[in-house]
Amino acid sequence: MKRVLDVVISLTLLVLFSPMMCIVAIIVRAKMGTPILFKQKRPGLHGKPFYLYKFRTMTHSLDNNGHLLPDQSRLTNTGKFLRKYSLDELPQLLNLIKGEMSLVGPRPLLMEYLPFYTKEQASRHNVKPGITGWAQVNGRNALTWEEKFILDTWYVKNHTIILDFKILRLTLSKVVKKEGINHQDDVPMEKFTGSKEVI
Repeated sequence: MKRVLDVVISLTLLVLFSPMMCIVAIIVRAKMGTPILFKQKRPGLHGKPFYLYKFRTMTHSLDNNGHLLPDQSRLTNTGKFLRKYSLDELPQLLNLIKGEMSLVGPRPLLMEYLPFYTKEQASRHNVKPGITGWAQVNGRNALTWEEKFILDTWYVKNHTIILDFKILRLTLSKVVKKEGINHQDDVPMEKFTGSKEVI
């Protein structure tokens, strides 16, 4: 049932948002060049890797030693706008159609975090990662990593179609109101290096 809803809704959204995606692609190409899409390997169901797609929001600017500048320095005004309205997430509809993601589930994080999870935290991979999730509608980047994982694992244990629809409704409301993006505008969270206390 969940997979059927994912396919039906994602195909519908892809048709509805295809004009907007074309416009965003043109803007990203004009402002930041190529590639238009950002892709990164992320852990999916049971930790199996897949490539997550987003519209680019950062430049490839390097420091004097040839290393990428910090994310905050590379985030463009165009990128800030795309993130503010979650427009950078639209290409993930392709991940959804391919069956790598679901509309609702724990957000796919970085592969490098896998060794740092407790057994309980790792259970977030017992369901497909989502475009939005329980943590996203309950604080998103305003939460600590531990708080996010508590919400993620609660969803894994309690998810239903009714809960998914509730999360989708709350997500739409928060995107419109621009709530819960982060502690301070455009400041990314620090990387996860393990919980200080076992959860």
